[in-house]
Order: sequence, then structure tokens, then C-alpha cells
Amino acid sequence: MKFLFVFHDPPYGTERTYNGLRWARQLLTNGNDHEVRVFLFGDAVGSVQAGQKTPNGFYNIGKMAQDLCENGALVGSCGTCLDARGIKDDNLVKGGHRSSMNELSGWTEWADQTINV
Repeated sequence: MKFLFVFHDPPYGTERTYNGLRWARQLLTNGNDHEVRVFLFGDAVGSVQAGQKTPNGFYNIGKMAQDLCENGALVGSCGTCLDARGIKDDNLVKGGHRSSMNELSGWTEWADQTINV
């Protein structure tokens, strides 16, 4: 199956993004040949900002997002949302990319299941 996850919450402050990334990762690794794409809106675009530093023992959303990319997921961020937050394309984690409503529309048509987190 093909899954599209759409995130809206910031990377920290709630656990929605953390749990959504865990869920997406599980779908990629459970051996069922699922495909996963992740689209980030609003404050969620901070999830793919490179160089996040977290206290020892605390999860790092940037590393989790990069791990998704390294395991075959596509992770796109709303370009307008990146611009509004001053996040430059060269400051995204490896594998994350600037995206658009056009790409999200195509991903929505591609997906068997869309999950809003």
C-alpha cells in the first residue's frame, strides 16, 4: 500500500510529530513493501531543519525525518511555510526537500491512504 502522512504540528511541544514519524517508519520496516511519503505544513516544516540539538535521552525529530528518507520515504515541506519561517533549502536534513501544493496534490492522488497527523 501507499501511505501519505500530512503533518501540521511543530517538531517539539507535542508528541504528534514524534508519533507520526514512528508510525511512518514502522510502515516502511514491517516487511510489507509499503511506500511512504510525508508532507509537512506550517510549523511542522521545522521537523526537517538540519542541526537540531536535543538533550541526551530526548528524541531528535530531524534525525528521525532523515532516517525516514534513508529508508525510502519521500519527505517534502511546504515551500511557502519554509519561507515564512526563514528556513533555507540548504538547511534541510539530507533527503528532505522543498515541495509545493502541486506535488502534494499529486501525492494525494498517488496514495491509497492519507493520514493527517
